[in-house]
Amino acid sequence: MSTNTSREIAQHPPEVAAFFDLDKTIIATSSAYVYGKEFLNSGLISPAEALHMSMSKASYMFSGHSSEQMDATRDHLSNLVTGWDVEQIRTIANETMHSVVTPTIYAEARALIADHKAAGHDVVIISASARVLVEPIAKELGVATVIATELEEENGKFTGNISFYCKGDAKAEAILSLATRNNYDLSKSYAYSDSATDLPMLQLVGFPNAVNPDRALRRTAIEKNWTIHAFRNPIPLIPLPSGKDISIGTGVVAGIAALTAGIWWWMRTKTPTT
Repeated sequence: MSTNTSREIAQHPPEVAAFFDLDKTIIATSSAYVYGKEFLNSGLISPAEALHMSMSKASYMFSGHSSEQMDATRDHLSNLVTGWDVEQIRTIANETMHSVVTPTIYAEARALIADHKAAGHDVVIISASARVLVEPIAKELGVATVIATELEEENGKFTGNISFYCKGDAKAEAILSLATRNNYDLSKSYAYSDSATDLPMLQLVGFPNAVNPDRALRRTAIEKNWTIHAFRNPIPLIPLPSGKDISIGTGVVAGIAALTAGIWWWMRTKTPTT
């Protein structure tokens, strides 16, 4: 029996994989919040909820999210989608993909994914965002394998429960499981992320990469001599609901505009990474 197993392994040598986080790694925005305007226009959320989503996205783009903030976002969004029709959300994500998300895909990430595929590597997108929102982006990039947060469904509706939350240690466990099934050699594999919350994933592979890293990840990457990438195309944008889309006071609009301008200036004047 052991001889047969050895022959089987010899015939199927270990494969190499490249694991990509999504938000601020492949796309210059938050996939959890990017469809806010479309949800508003479809009557799924109120103007106040749309404004909350926009401000949360602005905060995320400016300073990132801690582990606790990610959990708060998870709880807020899971409550928000309770009762939503699954097919309606899938349709919105697919139909608005090219106008809403495609312009935010980093050219550098798209090129890296193409390079890995050309080298014969399996590319995997692994994200804390919901699968229903991640899959259209993966399809756009020609990526067949997605590991993402799984929202529970019942009778075609989201229940508000989460069956799998793809964050931190759970990401690492999912990668280990996939590596076992697909015979990946993790010591020869790659991982890309912008956030220190993904350290468990990055530490699994032989070639960890920090992409536009947050402060904690940058510190670790420098200490461990990991590759650091600066993706700048496109420059991260933070589109917010206009006064036409949402009836809010002019003072609030002015405040949002000021915040957006400040974040834009900060993004443009950041010292490029190497």
